[in-house]
Amino acid sequence: MAIMKSVLEAIGNTPLVDLERLVRHWKLEGRVLAKLDHLNPSGSKKDRIALGMIREAERKGLLKPGQTVIEETSGNTGNGLALVCSLLGYPFVAVMSKGNSIERVRICNAFGAKVVRVDQAPGSKPGEVSAADLDLVMEETERLTKELGAFCAGQFHNADNALAQETTGDEMWEQSEGKIDAVADFVGTGGGFTGIATSMRRHNPKVRCYLVEPANAPYYSGKKAREGAGHRIQGGGYAREVPFLDRSLITDCVGVSDEEAAEGARLLSSVEGIFCGFSAGAHAAAARKLLQGPEKGKTVAIVICDSGLKYLSTDLYA
Repeated sequence: MAIMKSVLEAIGNTPLVDLERLVRHWKLEGRVLAKLDHLNPSGSKKDRIALGMIREAERKGLLKPGQTVIEETSGNTGNGLALVCSLLGYPFVAVMSKGNSIERVRICNAFGAKVVRVDQAPGSKPGEVSAADLDLVMEETERLTKELGAFCAGQFHNADNALAQETTGDEMWEQSEGKIDAVADFVGTGGGFTGIATSMRRHNPKVRCYLVEPANAPYYSGKKAREGAGHRIQGGGYAREVPFLDRSLITDCVGVSDEEAAEGARLLSSVEGIFCGFSAGAHAAAARKLLQGPEKGKTVAIVICDSGLKYLSTDLYA
């Protein structure tokens, strides 16, 4: 492998691992393949979109040299943008809810970024970020964007998000030699699901694409979330429409509880040695349900979204 010019070249091309130990542990038929995107430089899959959105903004002339970049984030996109902006010479401000884990704040700070933490909505619990909490973060981001004359990366509205994550699907397909029957992905901005599903369907229109949602805050399944419902699966599941999630790609929805997500993360760590966060645990739990049901005996692909190091202040591994 050649020497890289910067850590930015280390983004993407992460390993794909067969979770055969976990499938045996569950006593199930089939196969689960895990894309280790928590091995990206800032510790999550969002490094892909951070680099993609900034490079595209430069190419389109939307981002001026030295201009401040700002983003509303649950933490992972903020971490990725903090890394990318530090290397490309842009000051960066991350705006996130106080409901998100403190590790994400400290990672941004380590890359030289400023973090603005927004109080949670009344009734919200620390460690759980609701749609109301996200609204407050978005309001503060909009205010600061105007005040600072900043460029807002806008992961919830920027189509370059999904385009960047098509690379994830392309890599999974190539690494598996085309032996993927289904994929399951947690709904955050919708970019991950749309990007991966678009890639899979381009390679094989018969690949089934499952959207993973918190059982406590469903939306795309057609069920109604309890008003103000929060959950512990940080980084998504806001029980609302996200602009570029392509509904036509959804085969079905899989609901995962907080407890199932936590158990999935702990099993990925203890059985497979993959130290990950809640959303990866939700993916594992969803894959288990699929192998128990409609995908019995088939191959399901998932993404390991972020590192367990981002959750040491929570009770995930207490």
